[in-house]
Amino acid sequence: MSNSLNLKIDSEKAQEIPMVDLAFMVLKAANTPYYYRDLMNEVAKIRGMSEEEISDVIAQLYTEINIDGRFACVGTNLWGLKRWYPLEKSEDAVSSGKRPRIINDEDDDLDDDFVEEEEDGYNSEEDDDYDAADEDSDEDLFADDDEEEDVEAVEDDSLLDEEDMDDEEEDPADDESEEEDYSDKD
Repeated sequence: MSNSLNLKIDSEKAQEIPMVDLAFMVLKAANTPYYYRDLMNEVAKIRGMSEEEISDVIAQLYTEINIDGRFACVGTNLWGLKRWYPLEKSEDAVSSGKRPRIINDEDDDLDDDFVEEEEDGYNSEEDDDYDAADEDSDEDLFADDDEEEDVEAVEDDSLLDEEDMDDEEEDPADDESEEEDYSDKD
């Protein structure tokens, strides 16, 4: 876009500067908006990048420009500096796109008809009969007979004491001697 753009940055320093900052310097020096592809080519020229390197970082630079608050998209893929455009101008463009609000009242009548149908279909006598039948069935489910189940008495002798538990745990040496006793009987 501008062949006359000449930033005085040596190649070593250009490699250290982030691409988004180089894009800012290009736009600031040119003082005119750039199409993104042209801006990317200017940054690549300053850095001495090949076409393959450009294709590797083109999306990264676009993302950084999009996120950075110093840049503004002023048209279809046309980028400039935000400070070039007064705030009121950008607000007018947004507010002029506002459409009047239209309220659709046609479906409100349908809602009223539905409420009337509900009221016509409700019979309080039928509802009382249902509740009475429901209460009867609850009584059958929770009869007092269930609470009086027979519980077998457990004898105290059948319960294990802590002493019995200790007796059951045997010494491993005792296990070996018992195994020998069984092998002798064969």
